[in-house]
Amino acid sequence: MKRAPAAVFCSLVLVAQSGLAADVTPDAAKDASADIARDVPKESMFQAGKTYFSRVSDRLADSVTGKSDELINRAMEVIGVRYRWDAELPQSGLDGSSFVGYVFKDKLGFLLPRKSTQMSRVGKAITREELQPGDLVFFNTMRLTFSHVGIYVGDNKFIHSPSKGTSVRVDDLSSLYWDKRFDGARRLDGSDSLGDSERQELLNEVNKLKRKSRSL
Repeated sequence: MKRAPAAVFCSLVLVAQSGLAADVTPDAAKDASADIARDVPKESMFQAGKTYFSRVSDRLADSVTGKSDELINRAMEVIGVRYRWDAELPQSGLDGSSFVGYVFKDKLGFLLPRKSTQMSRVGKAITREELQPGDLVFFNTMRLTFSHVGIYVGDNKFIHSPSKGTSVRVDDLSSLYWDKRFDGARRLDGSDSLGDSERQELLNEVNKLKRKSRSL
């Protein structure tokens, strides 16, 4: 199997089922999935060449940049949802990485890895000075690198689900606690440095979603 960027996997979800949730298909994502559908070769997408994946990745990266305001607005709608470890839906609660994964999947159809450490290998590394709304920000909160993740919203602020006993909220990067623990940032550009097993895990999730869509 050819190695495909993590962002490409989410495009398969959009193509296979554009209506899994009410907000899964904003205009940019619809355009991206329509373009992808026209370009899909007759053989499996996973057998397509690297050039094809590169073109798809560019469009998906553009959709993140162009829809950052909508992405942030969706994240803000989840403010107040309680922290709950290993939960993946607002109805039951969200932990740090599942909050980020939920917002990107719900609003843009992006399927991100489940763990913050894995998310830290998706997209390209950027400096703190390069941060733009929609970028991922990482922190060392458990004496482990990239052990927590949030979404940068601008004006030196980020939104996240901090820890047990708290809820989704906006915090300031320059505050003493978060400034000391800042661990880097990533911009989703369609690239990744995931290992084979992590990439296979994403692929399995895509296939599960496709099976679910066919049964609806």
